[in-house]
Amino acid sequence: MKFYNKNRLYWYRRMSQAYVNMEICDGMNAEERAVKRGADVIGALLGLLLLSPVFAVVYLLLKWEGLGPVIYKQERIGYKGQSFFILKFRTMRADSEKDGQPRLAEKDDERLTPVGKFLREHHLDELPQLWNVLCGEMSFVGPRPERRYFIDLIMKENPDYEYVFLMRPGLTSQATLYNGYTDTMRKMLVRLQMDLYYFQHRSLWMDLKIIWTTVCFILKGKKF
Repeated sequence: MKFYNKNRLYWYRRMSQAYVNMEICDGMNAEERAVKRGADVIGALLGLLLLSPVFAVVYLLLKWEGLGPVIYKQERIGYKGQSFFILKFRTMRADSEKDGQPRLAEKDDERLTPVGKFLREHHLDELPQLWNVLCGEMSFVGPRPERRYFIDLIMKENPDYEYVFLMRPGLTSQATLYNGYTDTMRKMLVRLQMDLYYFQHRSLWMDLKIIWTTVCFILKGKKF
């Protein structure tokens, strides 16, 4: 248990037995989901507009580094089990998975480029996902989208992962804040329980709290 800080330990204990023999229902009704989607569209448009100078600076830095395409696209599985391409600023070498074997990202991954490490530490690599949000493939708050390879591994341990497909994946979540990098199967299963908890208890107020906490963590330079 040394790995978990106080918040992570709290969530691990809370989630570990939360969904044994229990029906899982969406905490949001249709009207709330419509408001959430509308807020996503407005927020994504404002974010793309206001952060355009940041996009330009990051683009120039990555072009100067010259170690691969500026925008990295990777297939993920999202809402209703449909695949889509998540967008990120490139943070790793172009040959990071040259053997074709999917690898989980680690906190201090040796595959990170110098500029990429800075972007990753300050979460700037996620900015292009505002376009995914605008297109309806993602939301500001929701479970982080995963690759099919790892979803299959998770579902062998816990088939309740299928409930995740009832939500749009998000830029941030409780699991993102308190479970850190999901670089082990144990952490993937803890993340799943946290995502299921969010699904059953989510509300517009909860989303606002998660977004506010995320912004505070980033401004304080907290690693998550």
